[in-house]
Amino acid sequence: MPIQPIRYFGDPVLTTPASPVTTFDKELRNLVADLVETMQDAPGAGLAAPQIGVSLRVFVWDVDDEVGHLINPTLDLSEEMQDGDEGCLSFPSLAYNTPRALRAVAKGFNMHGEPVTVEGTEFLARALQHETDHLNGILFIDKLSDADRKLAMKEIRESEWFGEASNAGVSPRIKISPHSTNGLGF
Repeated sequence: MPIQPIRYFGDPVLTTPASPVTTFDKELRNLVADLVETMQDAPGAGLAAPQIGVSLRVFVWDVDDEVGHLINPTLDLSEEMQDGDEGCLSFPSLAYNTPRALRAVAKGFNMHGEPVTVEGTEFLARALQHETDHLNGILFIDKLSDADRKLAMKEIRESEWFGEASNAGVSPRIKISPHSTNGLGF
């Protein structure tokens, strides 16, 4: 399967909620394979379909030598929180302390339409939340404190890759996450 170009911050597909998958066919299996190959080539710990310009609710992960995928996910999150550096393939070389739930249970489907439940703590929980946020049009910088978001935006504006989106006439949008951070990060 071919490696796909990764969309950078500023591309509207990254801040637009993705559509649910309704057809589990060969095209979907090819999309999952493209996502895995692109993620591993980058390299990254996760990649959502909008990051390669496909507005469908599909993501993949590679955490602790386990590669997986999830389609049309829903999340149940623990109230216990964790902090830790988080980055994103759509924000090359950018990482900031980002609050996330310590434990996540993700439910959805595999590429064949069979129900799947994935339970993760710490890094896997972070990846499940990060990639599901992508499907909802939420970026990790949306979860940062005001001060960290300001620093991140300065770093983004000074980056080489940001010019690609700006030169294409795309202006970035920042949203505040609708999800509770239990008082952390704001």
